[in-house]
This record gives sequence, structure tokens and C-alpha cells, in this order.
Amino acid sequence: MIMKEVIMEEMINKEKLKNRLISTLSDDWRDALKSYLDGEEFDNICNILSMRILDDKEIFYPKLDNIFRAFKLTPLSDVKVVILGQDPYHTPNTADGLAFSTSREAYMPPSLRNIFKELDDDLNIKNNSTDLSPWAREGILLLNASLTVIEGKANSDEAMWKGFSDKVIDVLNKDTRPKVFVLWGNFAQKKAGLVSEPHIIIKSAHPSPLSANRGFFGSHVFSKINEALRYFNYDEIDFKLR
Repeated sequence: MIMKEVIMEEMINKEKLKNRLISTLSDDWRDALKSYLDGEEFDNICNILSMRILDDKEIFYPKLDNIFRAFKLTPLSDVKVVILGQDPYHTPNTADGLAFSTSREAYMPPSLRNIFKELDDDLNIKNNSTDLSPWAREGILLLNASLTVIEGKANSDEAMWKGFSDKVIDVLNKDTRPKVFVLWGNFAQKKAGLVSEPHIIIKSAHPSPLSANRGFFGSHVFSKINEALRYFNYDEIDFKLR
């Protein structure tokens, strides 16, 4: 009981929570985002998350140590491709900190199912694992525009994280190494104005069941990604999950 109280005391302290989050970033992301992380807006985010934990009323996902997981698995220096999602899954034990990914066993989210269908049709690659961390280690930043979500409330934290996700895209855009930005659906495509040459943008409909038949299926997005990487003289992505 004493140990549990100590852990809760640490988590609900805003400054300790802030330091804990920042510690999960790779070193180069921590340096690149320093001005934002030292600013008032990030302080406000940490305060909101601390209060949620303290009140124990608004459960949010993913787990605290997975909020910045995408930036740990894919350091800034390794980013070749950015796939932009909207927000984490808002059901229990599903969000794992990577856009469209889940480590939840025996559950295939509908959008991910459609992503795998297009991958099979495009490159004849069949995947069953729902954990996309191998893609992250290949250089794909699986970035959700909103890094947290309240249980059962899709898009609940969109406004809270907008400044952060815009800052991340700005950092990626200003980095001189060319990258491929994959923007699925209207929400992601609103970020297109933040991206300029020499980077390449690939757009299509969102893989959601509501829109996949309106331009995601048949988009050949995965072969287009590798075509762009060849143009940049990068190694292709191995999309096979093992």
C-alpha cells in the first residue's frame, strides 16, 4: 500500500510527470522539441494529465509511458516516413502509443484491417500481428496528431495536442533529410500546408470503414512509399511484420 501511494504521489505531481514524459523521448527529439517542452503549453498538458490521474474520473489512453513511444522507437535521425493518424484508440487496453497500432492480442481494429488489406493487394504482403513497432524501427514515425484520448470519447484531446503535433511536423519539415509524409483522410491532409519540398506528400482517403472504399483501397500507398524512398536513395521499408 505504501509503495502504491508513493507511485501515485509521483505521478500526480505535474513537474515529476513532465520529467517522466520527457525522459521517454529519444535524445534528438528531446533536443529538437526543447523550446516546446519548456513552454507554457506543454506545462498545461502535463497539468491536465496530472489532474486526471488525481481525480481518477477521466481515464485516458495510452499509458503514461507510451504517450511518447513513437518518438522513442523512431528517433528524429531515423525518420524516413511519417504516417499521420488522428488520435489513439479510446477503448481499454488498445492504444499502444503508435498510430493505427495495438499490442492487444486477438483484436484487429477496423482501420488496421483495411490497411493490411491494401498492403496485401499492393505488395502481396499478409500481416496478422497488430503491433506496428517493427515499422517504427524501420523508420516510420507513426504519429497521432493527438497523443492522448479520454476513454470512450474520440477526438477528446485534439485541441490540447494541436500545438505539439504542429511543432513536430515543423521540426520534421525543417530537417534537411527528405521524408515521405503519408496523409490519410481530410484531417491529416489539413497538415499538408506545414510540409514543403524536398519532402514528398502521399494523400488518399482514410482507411476507416467509412471511407476506405472512397480512395484508400487501390491507392497503392505502400509501393508509392517505397518508390519515393528509392528516389531519395534510402532503403525501402520492409512492411512484413515478423
